[in-house]
Amino acid sequence: MRSLTTQDSAPELEAAIEKTGYYPQVVKAGVAAAVAGEQVVSFLVHHEPTIDRDEVRRHITVVVLTPSRLILCHTDEHPADEMLPEPYTSTSTEAISLTSVKSVVVNRMIANPASFSGGLLPTSEAVLTVGWGGISRIDLEPAGCVDPDCDADHGYTGVLASDDFSLRVSSAADGQPAVDALLAFADSLSTRTQA
Repeated sequence: MRSLTTQDSAPELEAAIEKTGYYPQVVKAGVAAAVAGEQVVSFLVHHEPTIDRDEVRRHITVVVLTPSRLILCHTDEHPADEMLPEPYTSTSTEAISLTSVKSVVVNRMIANPASFSGGLLPTSEAVLTVGWGGISRIDLEPAGCVDPDCDADHGYTGVLASDDFSLRVSSAADGQPAVDALLAFADSLSTRTQA
């Protein structure tokens, strides 16, 4: 994972994608189409393998901040199937106007907090969640009351949550530079989405 907050970081973004070795031409083409020539202000490149039954599959998420938009690009690899007889990739991109971003949530996990003495937070894991109202989730469960013998129908209770995009990194799995990069990108995004 890599994050930069310098002006016109397009060459660094391309280099970070190349460094992953994960279908770099496919990923760069998807990102370039979504960025559409805008200046790259900041970015994250997160390459992650996943285990699906007995095979390892890789995927990559590229998040780009431009002066006016947040761009999400995700590429997965797939084995041959009935529709496509050869292995293939699928790339999805989404461009969100920065004025549409409603929330930037950063959760930081600090290992051994009793030993923290100030300075930079020694964040061992971080989760960035960005909401803009594109996807809402309702978690419902039966409502109840405090009477353990009550068998009345109390309807449902629940939570409406907007979590359009979420990315988790940890120093144990991804390395400390990945956690630092996520936090730097989150700071850059938060600064640009201030009301």
